[in-house]
Amino acid sequence: MKLARSKSPAFLAAFAAIFLAVASLFALPDYTLTGTGVRVRTVGVAKIEVYRISHYMDQLPQTRSRQAVIDMDTGKKFVWTMLRDVDRASIVKALRDAYAMNDYTDTAKIGRFVAAFEGDLKAGSEVTIEYDARAKTTTVTVPGGGTATVGGLDFMKATWRIWFGKIDQPQLGDELIAKLP
Repeated sequence: MKLARSKSPAFLAAFAAIFLAVASLFALPDYTLTGTGVRVRTVGVAKIEVYRISHYMDQLPQTRSRQAVIDMDTGKKFVWTMLRDVDRASIVKALRDAYAMNDYTDTAKIGRFVAAFEGDLKAGSEVTIEYDARAKTTTVTVPGGGTATVGGLDFMKATWRIWFGKIDQPQLGDELIAKLP
């Protein structure tokens, strides 16, 4: 037995409206690139390029400052592209040290976040750190399946301070907002 399908304009319009309403709940933010830079590690006099990092925001801040980017409660993300192989222990230590440098001490949240780094990162791999303003969560996605989601506006701000707050390479924060108006 065949079921008859309604093709009336009213049915199609209602279906389209419901589909768009549901789809908007799951829509990804329309990000704008705010800047790109390269994280460099200095060993003696040698400068070693570790990863290229780009920063994106759903909405842009009223003022062009690193602090405005940290404080803004909007969808935003970092994307690292590894320029060299880096072992897991070095990555985890660098992140823990960066949180400490910026006076963030919630060890449980930091532990959940760095647990996503399950192995070494290879040159060419990509790490994404994304803040969802609706859910108030920061999610890190690491090549090889590692992922972690940590709740709280406090954790997002602490994470964004790693690149926009106290950092041993302050020009990197400036490069990450260079495209802001």
